[in-house]
Amino acid sequence: MTRYKKWLIGSLVISAVSIALVTGLTFNSETVEALRRIKLEYILAAAILHISSYLIWGLRTRALCKALRYRISVLKMTEIVISSTFLAGITPSSAGGELLRVHGLSRNKIPIGKATAIVVGERLLDAIFIFSCLPFALYILGDILSNYEFDAALLTANVLVFVLLVFFIYGIWKPEKVKYVTHRLTSKIAPFFGKKTDAAVSHLMEQIDREIDHFHDSIRVFFTEGKRGLFWGIACTFIFWTVEFSILVLILTGLSQTPSILTAFAAQVLLAVIMVIPATPGASGIAELGAASIFSIFVDSSILGITVLAWRTLTYHMNLLIGGLMSLKVIKDMDIIKKMIGDTAEPQHNT
Repeated sequence: MTRYKKWLIGSLVISAVSIALVTGLTFNSETVEALRRIKLEYILAAAILHISSYLIWGLRTRALCKALRYRISVLKMTEIVISSTFLAGITPSSAGGELLRVHGLSRNKIPIGKATAIVVGERLLDAIFIFSCLPFALYILGDILSNYEFDAALLTANVLVFVLLVFFIYGIWKPEKVKYVTHRLTSKIAPFFGKKTDAAVSHLMEQIDREIDHFHDSIRVFFTEGKRGLFWGIACTFIFWTVEFSILVLILTGLSQTPSILTAFAAQVLLAVIMVIPATPGASGIAELGAASIFSIFVDSSILGITVLAWRTLTYHMNLLIGGLMSLKVIKDMDIIKKMIGDTAEPQHNT
């Protein structure tokens, strides 16, 4: 069995077991009654809302591309975004999705270094939004702070993200330092991948230097003449997360609950931080059990299991389905996915 299939099956199994565990522990006669009274129109609206988030995401990426003077149609950008959700869903911390988006942008004549800057820029906008909301989320959900283990885990996650952000900013400020470290690592690692000659390693170093320069120049452009594109990227980020967080509100409304919008949003901010931990493919298990723990603060226990099931189905399993179908359309036979995850693929020849 190929590795990407193992990751897909593994993530689905972990997710299914976690949901079954939560549902089994909370299922009772009130759950049956809630299912009888479910308002399917709200669940359908939640699904449509999630599908609309693909378009918003595509618009954000397009805005960042325009900031660097690259124009790609909204349709093509949305295809790239949707196709990346499949690989993001079966790799830890969604790392595979970023690689696939960089590849998709590079196929549209954007240098890899600049494509990387665009994708990293997206992740930074997400991180800035989530961590800016975190203090307010902690204030709203202050009751759960009595749990010492949760406090320690959350503090650790925040420290790690802060350290990574500091290194990233330093790398932008001192690109020559990044090149020096990259050269040292490449010279040691390259022989293991067949780059055995000095000429081959030297050529690889030149390519890396060129892409680092592209990346550094792109970040500079975002904060100078590309500020308009960056502004629209920030606006799309705000809209994207508002739409995604509204899905839970619609699910609970469909289950005849009257949730506090602020509480529901705060819970998902906290959950987004936890799901960054690269422990399992697609955060399977972590997302379901974390959601059950945090949602239990404001969701009745009788519908907690089906709430987690509906939320995870719309925000994760739908990505695997739609993203997988789009990947088949965008990337022939999914060869690039196999290569990224480590499988061997037959070389393709253009005709």
